[in-house]
Amino acid sequence: MTIESAVQQVVEPAVVVVAGVDTHQRTHHVVVLDERGSRVGDRQVDNSSDGYRQLLDFVAGRGLIVRVGVESTGSYGAGLTRFLREAGVEVVEVNRPARQSRAIAGKSDPIDAESAARQVLSGVATAVPKDTTGQVEAIRVLKVARDAAVKAKTAALGQIRDLILTAPAELRASVDAPTARARVKACLGLRPDPTRAGDPAQAAKIALRSLARRVRDLETEIAELDAALTPLVARVAPTLVGLRQVGTHTAAQLLVTAGQNPDRLRSEAAFARLTGTAPLPASSGKTRRMRLSRGGDRQANRALHIIAVGRLRTDERSRQYAARRTAEGLSKKDIIRCLKRYAAREIFTAIRTDLAP
Repeated sequence: MTIESAVQQVVEPAVVVVAGVDTHQRTHHVVVLDERGSRVGDRQVDNSSDGYRQLLDFVAGRGLIVRVGVESTGSYGAGLTRFLREAGVEVVEVNRPARQSRAIAGKSDPIDAESAARQVLSGVATAVPKDTTGQVEAIRVLKVARDAAVKAKTAALGQIRDLILTAPAELRASVDAPTARARVKACLGLRPDPTRAGDPAQAAKIALRSLARRVRDLETEIAELDAALTPLVARVAPTLVGLRQVGTHTAAQLLVTAGQNPDRLRSEAAFARLTGTAPLPASSGKTRRMRLSRGGDRQANRALHIIAVGRLRTDERSRQYAARRTAEGLSKKDIIRCLKRYAAREIFTAIRTDLAP
């Protein structure tokens, strides 16, 4: 048989696909597109381990997976993101469709999932999700519990103060004190009569003692969480904690904002944008000035604000800088903004050093 008459086998190239996932608490909806943007399938699965496997099998059955765009990778899509990464699939985070787009195209799970897939296909979505499998995720979980306990304690202390203010004069005289701690101690010593709960004075005693016990229990809870959080943060980020005016809780917030994989951020300028400390022009007419971004992670921005204000009070270099910029005509607010930007640069370098693989 000659070469000319031989039967030549043609191997068709594999179909390349991308996918987008609209995530919810109970279910996820996935839409698959080929490289030309044609829709090749969609499916709804449960937000569970079995659902994740079904979703991956469904997408892989449509072609060679390039990447998958997932909404809410830090909340509803966190489990799916971890599963896909462990399976070796590239995952990018996509934003929910803007209101204007929804007004034009409508709103449904398939529509949102297709929008996510098209963001991936066009290259609009490139953000790398946070890695939630390391010690920074443990810090985040502990911090969530501690922040909730602190918030509840603050609320309870405010309620004690308000109830004392409106309590009968005799009761008010026995529990009112100049400090919150003293008021709690006095309220813990109350001995109300539950059988006379219809009496406003006895009802106030019952309520005050209940709130005081709540504060006491919350203080114990906060102390236990601090005992776990403090050494963990010091072990994970010794360089960060060693910086001026960076305590355990500000360091924890900044670690959570950066994530276990800070290399997903292209530069310290990207970290500044993420923390809301990137300067933006705010000039008008003859006025020439800059302001900080009002976007980004506001909790991280607050942490940087605390660091900047603390350095102004205790750090000689920061005080000298403030004096020099004041002489140049900058306001205190603008000086703090500058210090926050410098702190963001320093902190990003420290985080990259501490979390380097």
